[in-house]
Amino acid sequence: MRQSLPFELSKEKSFFDSLGDWMGDVLYDELPEKGFECRDEQIFMAYQIEQALKEKNVLFAEAGVGTGKTIAYLLPAVSYARYTGKPALIACADETLIDQLVKEGGDVHKLRDHLGLNIDVRLAKSRDQYLCIKRFEEADRQLEADWIEDIADSMPDGVYAHGSMIALQPYGERSDYPMISDDEWQMVNYNALMQCAVCDVRNRCGQTLHRAYYRKSTDLIICSQDFLMEHLATKESREREGQLPLLPEVSMIVLDEGHLLEYAAQKAMTYKVQAHTIVNLLERLMVDGVRERTLYAMERLQDDHELFFDQLREDLVASEADRKRIEKSARLLALGKRLIADVEQLLEEFVFESELYMIPEYELNMAEEFLEHYVASLRIFVAQGDAVDWLEEADGEETLVIMPRLITEVLEETLFAKKTPIVFSSATLSVKKDFSYIASSLGIDQYQSFSVPSPFDYEDVMKIYVHELTQQNKAAKVEELLRDGEKTLILFKSKQAMNAFKSQLSMMARLTVAFEGDRELSAIVRDFQDGTVQTFCSYHLWEGLDLPEEALTRVIIFDLPFPPHDPLFDAKRSFAQDAFKEVELPFMLLRLQQGMGRLIRTSNDYGDIHILVNEEERPMRQYFEDILAVEPIIK
Repeated sequence: MRQSLPFELSKEKSFFDSLGDWMGDVLYDELPEKGFECRDEQIFMAYQIEQALKEKNVLFAEAGVGTGKTIAYLLPAVSYARYTGKPALIACADETLIDQLVKEGGDVHKLRDHLGLNIDVRLAKSRDQYLCIKRFEEADRQLEADWIEDIADSMPDGVYAHGSMIALQPYGERSDYPMISDDEWQMVNYNALMQCAVCDVRNRCGQTLHRAYYRKSTDLIICSQDFLMEHLATKESREREGQLPLLPEVSMIVLDEGHLLEYAAQKAMTYKVQAHTIVNLLERLMVDGVRERTLYAMERLQDDHELFFDQLREDLVASEADRKRIEKSARLLALGKRLIADVEQLLEEFVFESELYMIPEYELNMAEEFLEHYVASLRIFVAQGDAVDWLEEADGEETLVIMPRLITEVLEETLFAKKTPIVFSSATLSVKKDFSYIASSLGIDQYQSFSVPSPFDYEDVMKIYVHELTQQNKAAKVEELLRDGEKTLILFKSKQAMNAFKSQLSMMARLTVAFEGDRELSAIVRDFQDGTVQTFCSYHLWEGLDLPEEALTRVIIFDLPFPPHDPLFDAKRSFAQDAFKEVELPFMLLRLQQGMGRLIRTSNDYGDIHILVNEEERPMRQYFEDILAVEPIIK
């Protein structure tokens, strides 16, 4: 049901005039009377957003840590959603952070409790955050494990009910299983190879039920930027196939930590080809009664696919990086072209099979959907164009990933040409208040912008230490720092770096440290916040994590967060005139600022930041000391 505006409209005033008056009352009077700080920077940001809504513009809203950005955009967003009758969309930087906005004690709850503003907010998580019934059933057949039984016990009775459908509540999201590790979850969650459109249990699927639930939000839908971009990338094809888009039509979009949108856009437009999936898929189609020509076409495709991956492994550039670079040989490209011909032939044979009904309709439809995606991927791979490709392990399988380099045209067409108000919110969007870098990288010509500093007096509440060490001594230094029991967040530039540190940590020290990936991330964050865990190691949470006061009193930057040497960033480097100044340094400084910003979140916060630099990182002091909030102490 559509909710009423939080203020009265009159014939004498427009909606925007009334919105401005109400926000002034809330930010200048109501919230300060209830213990909130009156922050000029927050008020300025709220009115800039109101102006962007009025003019339906893109707004770069750069506001320092502690400005109160969330409340500044929530007030106009909820009002505009109710005025237009369409929910506002908030897209967070990372899937792991969307729960942070709606946690107990967060800003949404504060507005509810202190203003009586009952906000209808619903989460739209990425598809891989939901249990896949098909993959779970397959894992249940193959594995005997306690965590499989735990999931089975949690499944609603109606999932496997016979006869007419009974009402099912949404179920099966990642956060429902906090004790399951990331590796275990990747065996039973949705992945990009599942063809939901032709799944015979999709109406009983938790993902489908969640989607129906969040579509009905009247105020706010919160998702990740990855999911927003997946929605935009698939919207046209889903509508063409008679499916609803992943997200409903919205009134406005807030991109929280909006500086990361470019990476989300690239990720959404990737193609993935896995080593064993096509082999397993085709084996399920080899049933009695299938024509000999079809069987031969499937066997030939399986054989050529295996030859292609054998050659792919031969063509890899040796590296310890997660993303392995490929030096494409003439044989690899020839095998890729042969695979394209194999798929085209097999799809022709499937036309005849569909009329004979020997292969189950679901299995045949799933195979056709998959093969169309598969052949589109290979055409890009063998074309040798601007796409970036690499081999990695995903969902426990070797996976060929193909990503387009240029996303500006796609973003311009699918996002920025729609005249939907879009607000980029972050503490770091500009280079010395110049927004042209982010605007050009996203293909944005017309925009509004502003930059306001943090209201905090950092000199009184924070100290920054720079420790000059050898790489081998970093782990020992961390153990020394952790002996005092301070609530500590340790940030790493990559999962590989975190795991290397974990292997160097003594067994005694490891007992008091939680590592990202050991359990569901939001569960670890909750344990860290309530004091069950004293030290938390992460390679993702450089932005978005909000742990005020005693919940976090120390941040350790284990290594300077330069981008990895993988095919994606190597492509960026190759297209830059000065790779260090245009790619390496901006990425590192931006991420470093975000990481340090985890410490001081409110005027009651205090603590220390420790930056560990080895011999190679030491010369970088001349670059990062300029962005530090206080004069560092060199140790």
